[in-house]
Amino acid sequence: MTRLFNNPADFADEMVDGFVAANLRWVRKVHGGVARSTASPDGTVALVIGGGSGHYPAFGGLVGHGLAAGAAMGNLFASPSAQQVTAVARASQHGGGVLLSYGNYAGDVLNFDAAERALTELGIDVRTVRVTDDVASAPAGEAHKRRGIAGDLCVFKVAGAAAEQGKSLDEVTEVATRANDRTRSFGVAFSGCSLPGADEPLFTVPEGRMAIGMGIHGERGIDEADVPTADGLAELLTDRLLQERPEGAGDRVVPILNGLGSVKYEELFVVYAAVQRHLTDAGLTVVEPEVGELVTSFDMAGVSLTLFWPDAELEPLWAAPADTPAYRKGGAVPQERLPEAVLTADESAPVGPASDASRALGTEIAQAFTTIRELLDAHADELGRIDAVAGDGDHGIGMQRGSTAADAAARDAAERGAGAGSVLTIAGDAWSDKAGGTSGAIWGAALEALGRVIGDRERPTAATVQRAVHAATDAVLAFGAAVGDKTMVDALVPFDDVLTTRITAGDDLTTAWSEAADAAQQAADGTADLLPRMGRARTHAEHAVGTPDPGAVSFALIVDAVAP
Repeated sequence: MTRLFNNPADFADEMVDGFVAANLRWVRKVHGGVARSTASPDGTVALVIGGGSGHYPAFGGLVGHGLAAGAAMGNLFASPSAQQVTAVARASQHGGGVLLSYGNYAGDVLNFDAAERALTELGIDVRTVRVTDDVASAPAGEAHKRRGIAGDLCVFKVAGAAAEQGKSLDEVTEVATRANDRTRSFGVAFSGCSLPGADEPLFTVPEGRMAIGMGIHGERGIDEADVPTADGLAELLTDRLLQERPEGAGDRVVPILNGLGSVKYEELFVVYAAVQRHLTDAGLTVVEPEVGELVTSFDMAGVSLTLFWPDAELEPLWAAPADTPAYRKGGAVPQERLPEAVLTADESAPVGPASDASRALGTEIAQAFTTIRELLDAHADELGRIDAVAGDGDHGIGMQRGSTAADAAARDAAERGAGAGSVLTIAGDAWSDKAGGTSGAIWGAALEALGRVIGDRERPTAATVQRAVHAATDAVLAFGAAVGDKTMVDALVPFDDVLTTRITAGDDLTTAWSEAADAAQQAADGTADLLPRMGRARTHAEHAVGTPDPGAVSFALIVDAVAP
C-alpha cells in the first residue's frame, strides 16, 4: 500500500513540487504540470502529453530533449483539466503548433478536446493522437475504443524525435498515428494498487492467481488464471499479442516489458529472456527492447508486454537520442536553459457589475459551497470505496479537491463583490481545474450553465432557478451520457424533472427543491441495479451491479445538503 503522504487530497500537487525540485535540469513547473526548462528552436512542434498522476515515469518523467515538450499532470488516476492542458501547451509551444497525445480514456478525451478548442481559439495550430494499444479493453473491430497503457511510450518517443528533427505538425501527427496503429499491449496483475490514504487496494486477486487484462488505473482484469512460471507468462503475453500482428508489419519488432509498480527488475529480466526467445522462435528480429518501469500504477504488482512494429521511418525515430528525467537514449545533446523562474498561477477572474440583491445572493451561494466542501470531506472515503468497485477509486478525492477549490474561489469572488451568477461561474471554473477527470469537467460545465442563467442583475425567481437547473442538465447531457447509463445523469434528470413539475405547479422553491432532492436520492439508490455503459466501469460492468454509481450518489448528497 502507499504509505508516505500528508493529506491524500494534496498528494498529486506535492508530488509535482518534489519532482520538479529534483529535476530542474529538465523541467520547470507551470500551471497544470511541467514544461521543459531548456530552450527549443522557434517553429518546432511541441509534443504535449499527459494524464492522471500515479503512473511515473509517465507523464512528467518523459519531458525533455527528444521526447515531450510538456506534460499535463492530473490528480491521481484522473485526467488533467482542460485549463491545465491549455496552460501546459501554451507554456510548451514554440510556434510550430502543438500535438496533444494521451491515453484513450473518457475524462482525458473530454478535457484534452476542450483544451484543443481553447488553443485553436488562441490561434495555435493543434492536432491530437490518442493512444489505443490495450488489446484487452475492446475487440480488434472496435480498436478506436481501446485504452492506452504502456504503448504510449512508443507513440510519444517517435513523435518527440520527429519534432526534434524539425518535421512539420502534419508530419509529426502522421508519424504518431502510424506508431499507434503498429503498437499492441497486454498485461496481467497479481495484486491491485492502493491510493494514498486508502485502507484497501482497488481490487484483490486470490493468492496464487492473477488478473488478466487489467488496466493501469486499478481496473480489475477481464479474466483470471493461476500464476504461471516466468516462461509461461512470457508465452501467454507474446502469443496474445502475436495474434494481433498489424497489417503490413514486417519481421522487426520492439518489445517493451513494463513493470506496473512492485514487480522487481530482476523478475522482469527473467520474464524478458523468455519473451525474446518466443519472438525469435517466431522468426522475428528484436529491435532495441526496453525492460523496466515505464508506465506504472502506484504499487500494483503486475506486468505488461508491448510489441511495437516499426517501419523504415519509425525505427530510426525510436532509436533517436532522448534525454529526460526518467528516459534516456543515445548521446545527450547540450541544451540551453531557460530562465529558472517558475510560472505563477493565473490571476483571479475579473468581477463585473452586479446588483446589491445579486451580491447578497452571491454571498449565500459562497456559503453553500462551504457546506458542499464539508459534506464531501466527510464522504470522500465512502465515495472512493463505491468508485473502486468497478472503477479506479478516485471519485471521492476528485470531488473533495474540486469542492475545496470551488469553495475558496466562491468566497474570494463574493468578497470582491461578485454577483450570484459570477460566483457560480468562477466556482465552476475552479472546480473543473482542480478536480480534473470526467467529474471535474461535468461539474464545471453544470455550474457555468447555472451561473449564466442566474446572472448578476437581480435575485432570481423560482422559475429562473428552474431554468438554470435545466440549462445545467443540458450541459451535462451534452457529454453523451443518458438515463440508464449508470452515471450522475441518472440522478440529475429526475431532479430536474421534479423541480420543473413542482415549480410549474406553483410550489415555492424550497418545497420544490426538497422534493426534487428526494427524487435524486431515490434515483441514485436505484443505480445499484444498473450496468454501467460509459467510462472505465463499462469494461467491468458486472462488478458494479449491487453498488450505486458514485457520481449519482455525490450529486444527490449535494442537492440535499444545499436545500436549506
